[in-house]
Amino acid sequence: MSITLTERAANHVQNYMAKRGKGVGLRFGVRTTGCSGMAYKLEFVDEPTAEDQTFESHGVKVFVDPKSLVYIDGTELDFVREGLNEGFKFNNPQEKDKCGCGESFNV
Repeated sequence: MSITLTERAANHVQNYMAKRGKGVGLRFGVRTTGCSGMAYKLEFVDEPTAEDQTFESHGVKVFVDPKSLVYIDGTELDFVREGLNEGFKFNNPQEKDKCGCGESFNV
């Protein structure tokens, strides 16, 4: 099982945590929502929980709860800029379909 970040995504997270002035890593998970069933969620972690699975990629720790891991195992997070927009892109090999707006997915 693994979760990875591209170097560009790791640099973005590290820069943001430095500006924030605290944090030990990034929490990555899923929540039930949208027209396709699930959506990705990201948040900064100040203290990990005992249940978290921990992965490290390019110097950034990524914490995942066990319930989410079955849906996102193997995912690579990238940080992309397209025109005036920028944000994380999720390359999930388990993803079977996305909704039209791109906010939710199913496996």
